[in-house]
Amino acid sequence: MIYTDTRDKTVKCDFRTAVMNGMNSATGGLYIPTSYPKLSADFLNKTIEPAFCDVAFNMAKPYVEGEIPDADLNHIIQDAYPFISKVAPIDQVTYILELSHGPTCAFKDFGARFMARVMSYFNRTENDRLHILVATSGDTGSAVGSAFLGVEGLDVTILYPEGKISPLQEKQLSTFTGNVRALKVKGTFDDCQKLVKTAFTDKELRKKFRLSSANSINISRLLPQSFYYMYSAMAVKNRCLHDSKIENPAIITIVPSGNFGNLTSGLIAREMGAPITGFMAATNANHTIPDWIATGSYNARSSVETYANAMDVGAPSNYERIAAMYSLEEVRHLFASYWLDNEGIIDAIKECNRKTGYIIDPHGAVAWK
Repeated sequence: MIYTDTRDKTVKCDFRTAVMNGMNSATGGLYIPTSYPKLSADFLNKTIEPAFCDVAFNMAKPYVEGEIPDADLNHIIQDAYPFISKVAPIDQVTYILELSHGPTCAFKDFGARFMARVMSYFNRTENDRLHILVATSGDTGSAVGSAFLGVEGLDVTILYPEGKISPLQEKQLSTFTGNVRALKVKGTFDDCQKLVKTAFTDKELRKKFRLSSANSINISRLLPQSFYYMYSAMAVKNRCLHDSKIENPAIITIVPSGNFGNLTSGLIAREMGAPITGFMAATNANHTIPDWIATGSYNARSSVETYANAMDVGAPSNYERIAAMYSLEEVRHLFASYWLDNEGIIDAIKECNRKTGYIIDPHGAVAWK
């Protein structure tokens, strides 16, 4: 597989280069595959619920072809996923994809654990350590810290905004030792993200350190998150026939969205054949993307603090990938985008529980509403 750059389509590199660099220091652009291979019809039309690791292996294989042998890829996937995502029905036509069953209870465990093992695999032939820089608005830092803790040849520095993550998240971040450290920044997530991006384009700094990223700006964090979209869409397609007597359902996936890496992963899964008709991007008061879709004008802004803090992103990095993959009209055809304020988040948590009995988190509540 060949990878290119969101800002310069003449750039061509392999998976290892894209993973180990994190982003293109020459342009500041993000790496994306030049194509999205579809899974075979035989695989996509299975009539039994697929095994998660089977889905992960078949999806990852074309992206690492010629760089990670099948046996090594299978070992990486089996080691990364001693847990799976779970599809929970809450009414006849609505399912919640639970991604909180990993070690830090964050959906980013799925991307971070795969990425840590891939980076360690590629770094085996290097003499010096690889330094991972990551900005977090909440759950990314914990997932990355847990995934990379004790991994050979890698050091991790996590930047998080002071006072803007939950007490539990800060306890998770502040108790890592050894090769993982967390630094709190007087500012917002966007300030943390800007520091990381600036470091990647600092030529003098990069002479001293080999740098890579563990945010969704790194393609090896993004690709594995597509695994659970394929897995859950195939599972729901098969379950609908029994749950609601609907054959060939039109599946709409509603994604709580902040930095838009998760939604981009869903788009990749759809490109690979996942039976997903379309998406809704559910955001909080940081509604940069809904405004872009509505007006056609993208205006990054300072983030606003909300109850759904992991989505407090005013300048989503993965806008670049979405804009590189699709025209604005194609985006409007593929997904809608809505937003909810803090009062709406609280009301949605209550209403979801009253109507379904399900206790939902603030981020999921935005999507449910």
